[in-house]
Amino acid sequence: MRALQIAATGMSAQQTRVEVISNNLANMSTTGYNARRAEFADLTYQQATRPGTVTAADGTVIPAGVQLGLGVRPTAVSINLQQGSPIQTGGDLDLAIDGNGYLEVTLPSGISAYTRDGGLKRSPDGLVVTSDGYPVVPNITIPDDARSISINAAGEVYADFNDEVEPELLGQLTMAGFSNEKGLEAIGSNLFLETAASGTPQVTTPGVDGLGILRQGYLEDSSVDPVREITELIKAQRGYELNAKVITAADQMLAATTQVR
Repeated sequence: MRALQIAATGMSAQQTRVEVISNNLANMSTTGYNARRAEFADLTYQQATRPGTVTAADGTVIPAGVQLGLGVRPTAVSINLQQGSPIQTGGDLDLAIDGNGYLEVTLPSGISAYTRDGGLKRSPDGLVVTSDGYPVVPNITIPDDARSISINAAGEVYADFNDEVEPELLGQLTMAGFSNEKGLEAIGSNLFLETAASGTPQVTTPGVDGLGILRQGYLEDSSVDPVREITELIKAQRGYELNAKVITAADQMLAATTQVR
């Protein structure tokens, strides 16, 4: 009874779908989060009669054949690269990326990670870091006596001082672009790692080579659409229930077979 195994793959696929949806809904307020979508493909087919087979009787070519599918399998959990809406915060170190690109940060292991979460902070030493304390590349230190910080669209960081008329340039933030952003590896904390699928990062100034610009005083909202996710959740739940009914029906058919005398 192949229906038992086929329906089991269907239940597993819908379970994966629900897990992706639940993660989207859990991150509907996460800064810079992009919604994910589960993608599936049918499994191999048992060729009982191949299309185009010639019958032994009169040499007629069979037009369709008998191909029995064996279920479904997940192929990818794809990220939706739609940009979230900007939310005004007024923070000096809050940055929203308007367009493509990622900020580069340095992890404790020394490797680079990439993020669209522009909720930056100031370490006790004045270094510009992420909310988890990872320094942003390139390292920019804000003096203790700085009255205010301004960051323009090109990523130039200026500090105003009480005893100076003109602001002082502290450094310039860079951004990284990838040929295949969907190939980045998510590691949590709004961070991504470079992979062979993503390609090597192209690091340059914001607003150059197709990269977006920076907007100070804003944060990028999550791109999750709650209404769409709830609709997908209902469809996944119904799909799971229908596959479960197939298993019940197949079990009853097997029970009927054993009772034949």
